[in-house]
Amino acid sequence: MKIKDLTAYLETIAPLSYQESYDNCGLIVGDKNAVVKKALITLDVTEEVVEEAVREKCQLVIAHHPIVFTGLKKLNGKNYVERVVIKAIKNNVAIYAIHTNYDNVLNGVNAEICKRLGLINTIILAPKNGLLKKLYTFIPVEHHERVSRAVFEAGAGYIGNYSETSFNVNGTGTFRGNESSNPALGKKGLLEKADEVKFETIFPAYLEQKVISALLTAHPYEEVAYDIVSLDNTFNSVGSGMVGELKNPADELTFLKAVKKNLKAACIRYTPLLGKPVKKVAVCGGSGRFLLNNAIAAGANVFITGDFKYHDFFDADGKIVVADTGHYESEQFTKDLLARQLLEKFPTFAALVSKVNTNPIKYL
Repeated sequence: MKIKDLTAYLETIAPLSYQESYDNCGLIVGDKNAVVKKALITLDVTEEVVEEAVREKCQLVIAHHPIVFTGLKKLNGKNYVERVVIKAIKNNVAIYAIHTNYDNVLNGVNAEICKRLGLINTIILAPKNGLLKKLYTFIPVEHHERVSRAVFEAGAGYIGNYSETSFNVNGTGTFRGNESSNPALGKKGLLEKADEVKFETIFPAYLEQKVISALLTAHPYEEVAYDIVSLDNTFNSVGSGMVGELKNPADELTFLKAVKKNLKAACIRYTPLLGKPVKKVAVCGGSGRFLLNNAIAAGANVFITGDFKYHDFFDADGKIVVADTGHYESEQFTKDLLARQLLEKFPTFAALVSKVNTNPIKYL
């Protein structure tokens, strides 16, 4: 298998277009056409991780955090980023990052946190807008089933828990082909009328070329009439953070102790307890301060995340309990999730979880 085959699958799980504007996901170091027999999965890429990859004969490191966030102007080893990149290149180790695009999908980083905390009925906390498009096209009645099937198989028609969603209206299409035409119905030079179905369906914007290709391949007409319209609708399957419920309400302190244990956190910093049972919980792996108001608006009793600053804690304002587990602690299980998803698709592939603890923070 080539690196591009493996990363293409990862990008069906977490499309690159779902990453935040500041991010740098994708193949950062290496040749996409290189052969990969083993991959090492890590949260961060450090020199020690690259050495582990070399030792384990891995051709690829898949990391959650990109080793390069901004452009490198020089590669002379003056800092750890440059040293990691140099070491990877010298040892023919490719580096791929799957970061905020993995944070923003329904079965990504935050879903794993929810799973480990025993949350149910989970949904995206802050869904994104502008990621959906709609296809309108016109299909001869007798070809409707074949064409619509091809479009659905290309990834169109999904809305929440429903697939193959569409709207169809029967009507009459007209066309007149010139002398250079080769009409599938009727004769060139004559005005023709055909029984057609106006077919419309929705799809994620990143699938546009795949959907159009499927339409054009399956459609019988020489010239296929279709429209693509960008939508402002909220895409409930993509966005930041998640919120869910506990099967049974819990005492605040009891719940926080369970969070510490289940997320293997050395400590938890938290705001004053409110004396209310914990029923609804919001989570955000990594740095989640930007979602505090969303968590409050969602009615969460506790918001679990990392990287809260001193003054940020005041913003809880007696409306919610903020529990800061630490950045690394909230995302460390991303490695296991990635390994499981890779092995589900490629059962015989060697996906190794790094044994290196890359947390730069130590506790007494």
